[in-house]
Amino acid sequence: MSRSLTNFAEAYGFAFDPYQREACEYVEAGSGVLVAAPTGAGKTIVGEYAVFLALEQGRKAFYTTPIKALSNQKYADLVRRHGADKVGLLTGDSSINSEAPVVVMTTEVLRNMIYAGSSTLANLGYVVMDEVHYLADRFRGAVWEEVIIGLADSVQVVALSATVSNAEEFGDWLNEVRGEVKIVVSERRPVPLYQHVLVGKKLYDLFAGVAPTAITGDRGPSSGAGRERRPEVNPALTKVAQQESRSVRDDSRRPRGRSGKGKRSVSFGSGRYGGAAHRSNFEDRGDRRRVTTSRYDMVDALERANLLPAIVFIFSRAGCDGAVRQLLSSRLTLTNATERAELSEIAERHTAGLTSADKQALGYATFTEALVRGIAAHHAGLLPAFKECVEEAFVKGLVKIVFATETLALGINMPARSVVLEKLVKFNGETHADITPGEYTQLTGRAGRRGIDVEGHAVVLWQPGLDPRAVAGLASRRTYPLNSSFAPTYNMAVNLVGAVGRERARTLLEQSFAQYQSDRSVVGLARKVARNNSEITELFERASCDRGDFVEYAKLRDEISRVEAEAARDRKLNRQSEAIAALQQVQRGDIIRIPAGRSTGWAVVVDPGVAGHRQAPQPQVETEDGQVRRLGMVDFPTPPPVVGRIKVPKHYHPKDKQTVRNLRAALESRLRELDPDLELYRPATMDPEAARRVAELRAQLEAHPCHNCPDRETHARFAAQAIRLQRENDQADRQMARRTSTIANQFDKICQVLTSFGYLDQDRDRVTDEGRMLARIYAELDLVTAECIRAGVFDGLEVPQLAAVLSTLIYESRRSDHDRFRPQLPDRRSEDAMVVLRRVWREVSLAERDVRIERGPEPDIGFARAAFSWAAGWPLGQVLQDNDLTAGDFVRWVRQVIDFAGQIADAAGAGALRDQARRVVSSMRRGVIDFVPDEPDGAPDPYVADDR
Repeated sequence: MSRSLTNFAEAYGFAFDPYQREACEYVEAGSGVLVAAPTGAGKTIVGEYAVFLALEQGRKAFYTTPIKALSNQKYADLVRRHGADKVGLLTGDSSINSEAPVVVMTTEVLRNMIYAGSSTLANLGYVVMDEVHYLADRFRGAVWEEVIIGLADSVQVVALSATVSNAEEFGDWLNEVRGEVKIVVSERRPVPLYQHVLVGKKLYDLFAGVAPTAITGDRGPSSGAGRERRPEVNPALTKVAQQESRSVRDDSRRPRGRSGKGKRSVSFGSGRYGGAAHRSNFEDRGDRRRVTTSRYDMVDALERANLLPAIVFIFSRAGCDGAVRQLLSSRLTLTNATERAELSEIAERHTAGLTSADKQALGYATFTEALVRGIAAHHAGLLPAFKECVEEAFVKGLVKIVFATETLALGINMPARSVVLEKLVKFNGETHADITPGEYTQLTGRAGRRGIDVEGHAVVLWQPGLDPRAVAGLASRRTYPLNSSFAPTYNMAVNLVGAVGRERARTLLEQSFAQYQSDRSVVGLARKVARNNSEITELFERASCDRGDFVEYAKLRDEISRVEAEAARDRKLNRQSEAIAALQQVQRGDIIRIPAGRSTGWAVVVDPGVAGHRQAPQPQVETEDGQVRRLGMVDFPTPPPVVGRIKVPKHYHPKDKQTVRNLRAALESRLRELDPDLELYRPATMDPEAARRVAELRAQLEAHPCHNCPDRETHARFAAQAIRLQRENDQADRQMARRTSTIANQFDKICQVLTSFGYLDQDRDRVTDEGRMLARIYAELDLVTAECIRAGVFDGLEVPQLAAVLSTLIYESRRSDHDRFRPQLPDRRSEDAMVVLRRVWREVSLAERDVRIERGPEPDIGFARAAFSWAAGWPLGQVLQDNDLTAGDFVRWVRQVIDFAGQIADAAGAGALRDQARRVVSSMRRGVIDFVPDEPDGAPDPYVADDR
């Protein structure tokens, strides 16, 4: 190792892994680097080395993170390592020492700096992008690509990512847009991960042998694909599943719908991971209780197996809170007296600035009762101060069990000895769906604390109907593709056009990862076209004829075949509809000709089988060989000709052999009277227009000089191959045209809308004054907001009213919000403003519809009353109670309204609106919103174990 790397490593007190040394050496050599490694593998070492080099070289380093909590955490880490004078922090809420040589910030802050051409970017040498896989995030992912594309070429980018299955593709894109970027991928987990299933109170290994995730050598789950033998499932688990399946009632395997008929689909994911309505014949005798696990039994089993501390993932906030209440009611305590005293001190320190009334409104007593007993929840609905309290206590090993939603798996550093998944199915906003292998990898990646645990453990709770083989397949695969969510926005367009001009902006957007992924799919098509072109040239040369232009002759033959095939397809479609129409007209006793299927031939209709116009007929017939069958549309590709009728006896029954024989004899007698020529009953093969076109082409073909060539068919074979390849090329060209320049085309449409509203001038190459206002607004409804400012929608509103109306432009209701209470605006003046705001939104939506781009979301009034109340000075408890909000949601949305009001103040310029927007900020930044927990002096770094 170099002297710099040696000096850097000495400060950590442990040996770096090979991938860490390799990546650090690339950074020191001047290359950008993409590091993809599992959670807890120590990727941040590489980012911190870039910070070390920046300080050593007298240059600046920016360390970016996706969320404020991570920025605060990283800021504290770097201050402890380098000192407060050398490290700054910039987030939406905080600005500390912003001109320091090392600044930690959210990615949005850096994006805004780039667009504004901030002087803070001077002498910037390194940008560390932690959790760069966030660029797949649907709402915020585009920011990462904006930064990567917009940074100066002289800046080295160090991108740190979770293990993704297309790291090479992402690295290749970085190399293309940033210059030399090296890719360092480590599949090796620092701590082996063992997989289990908890059945009742008994813990089973998932695999018969060593779990694929427990292999920490060179082999791993994604190496040697195709050569590794698939790991076998523990036979004991398979036996449990077999015993359960024998006791499941038949009506449980196929749940009944309203009609009483069995459903063929499972509404709870694929059904492979259980959890649906499985009812046992023996559940009343306790069999079901033996395989399902209560939360108390789960914690007891984990404690007996020495698997605490553990994170239990429950895909519901209410489920997390309910689990804590269940354990509280069980009187379970997981801590000793010393731990309880330390937990009480942590809780008091993190909430010292809250009033007694606020604590009561937030349920502080219940929270601390659970906390001191070693039990906690962690989800977005929790007050940030409470979450930070849980995080510190858990990392110190004081909290033993945390019930968390999946958001914990992305971001905050909270490693555990074990991770438990209650279910492998979650609601995705539309339906209950199986979790993906990538999600399973992310969730279980928290298990195993490096430097503390020698092994980690992933535990799946048994659910009725669970298939152990499906769980084994989920745990064996590491497929976590990184797909771009990038799409140009109005704000992005005016900022880029203002900075570099429209053409250069268009070129920059074509360099996005989204376009790269789209274009990459075109590469194979382009290669195919090139390969075909050379073969086409060679084939046409071999088809050359001394009597004339054989290419022309071959194209005539091909055109004849095309017209005939097209006519046949059209005729087939017409015949299907004609067949349905004909069958709806058949009557009992009609003699028909069945054109296809195993019953092909003559038959008499004994039941027309017409249920209604919405269903295809299913006639029952007796065939000429005396078979009685119910037919479907597969038997009638063409309309059946009706050639006569015979009388079917009133008491005819298909199981009455005598009546069947009698009807068969009557059919045979009637058929002897018919003309035996079947051609009379076949429909025309081609419509007249197509037939005329084919006749014209055939006449041209026969008049062509090549038609009488003795080698005509030999030439024709080569020409036919060439024409087939040409047809493939035409199809590939159409596919490539659809896939290429998709981002640039979207940008052009956005510029068209901006021009129509006056944000870009008519030649679209210059940003107007209105466009410069829009450049300061970063909300999803950015253009609607700018139009509202221009239309005076916000003018004259009082501070609480302005807060309420602004909230409608950024708030997004959760699915269950409207089930609990009906959202409404706080007063008449706010309602009047919303009438105009919605009119503006409709005007923008119509413009978007005209150019065929996705329309922005409709303004949402779900938070308006809460924003109004808080800006008006109401107490926290009353606001939460009146609006049925969780503390975490309330704090998060109020802070977003504050941030948005700040953008409005900046965009509006000097005047009454700016002053009023700033009053919104000051009125809402109070109490629990403005509260920042105190940090203990000289606190040890609780995250250092994971940083290794």
